[in-house]
Amino acid sequence: MKTSEKKDGVLQAVEGILDHYLETNKHRKTPERYAILRAVYAIEGHFTLDELGVKLSEEYKFPVSRATLYNTLNLFMELRLVIRHRFQGTTKYEACYADNSHCHQICTMCGKVTEVRSPELAEAINQMHLKRFRKDGFTLYIYGICSTCQATLTRQKNSKKLNKEKE
Repeated sequence: MKTSEKKDGVLQAVEGILDHYLETNKHRKTPERYAILRAVYAIEGHFTLDELGVKLSEEYKFPVSRATLYNTLNLFMELRLVIRHRFQGTTKYEACYADNSHCHQICTMCGKVTEVRSPELAEAINQMHLKRFRKDGFTLYIYGICSTCQATLTRQKNSKKLNKEKE
């Protein structure tokens, strides 16, 4: 299956979930909700509310208010179509349909966030037996220092060492 076909299938599935929810709860099927959903699922990876607003305005020619974005994303989180992350003081969102379990490594110096795929970890968590609780997925945050920042620290340390030797 091609990537575009897979994306189309995911988009149909999430639109179906939204349709069902709106119909069942007698809510209006507004064009804003569907435009936001399409934009969310067109973004690869994490995004902020502002980045989503820019994408809707510039690429979709469909500007919406910040309040509409916020309220709609809250609805999508309730439907488990979007997950919210708080990375070192920044709130980011991510489409999560059919991907409820994953890890992030977060650099504590530069704030860079990288997705980590770990089938071993996912399997270990899936095998966990929890009392009176059904697992639906997990998100794990691993904090540390990325290789770029580590190299910068090493250069700074070596530079200080050389300067002391020269004195």
